[in-house]
Amino acid sequence: MQAPDTMKTSPDNPLLADLIAHEKRVWNALVSGDPAADSSLLSDDFLGVYPTGFAQKSEHVAQLASGPTVTSYDITACQAKPLGERHAILSYKARFRRASRTTDETMYVSSIWERNGDGWINIFSQDTPEADG
Repeated sequence: MQAPDTMKTSPDNPLLADLIAHEKRVWNALVSGDPAADSSLLSDDFLGVYPTGFAQKSEHVAQLASGPTVTSYDITACQAKPLGERHAILSYKARFRRASRTTDETMYVSSIWERNGDGWINIFSQDTPEADG
């Protein structure tokens, strides 16, 4: 099976392009340490499912209270699927470096986005660490 072409955001896939742009805004908030930007992208009832457990919006935003949590990131292997008229899921591979570490980590991420006016708001995200070997 051939992997999808990851970052092609051609006009024939506007959903993918739109969701990638919004997802990158979340990552950019983590890199810049901007809790207001992070908060504006998450729904009030946001739920994150992480290797460390569950997180609500307040916990996701609070991680930025002391500044950036990520120094760099790259997302690849992006796939988008509509989940009805107002929802879609973006799944991808993220390679990133936490501000507190000296090595990169890789996670597979799935984020569910809800259409909110002219844009999207993140209602759910799950991170799955890449398995060793």
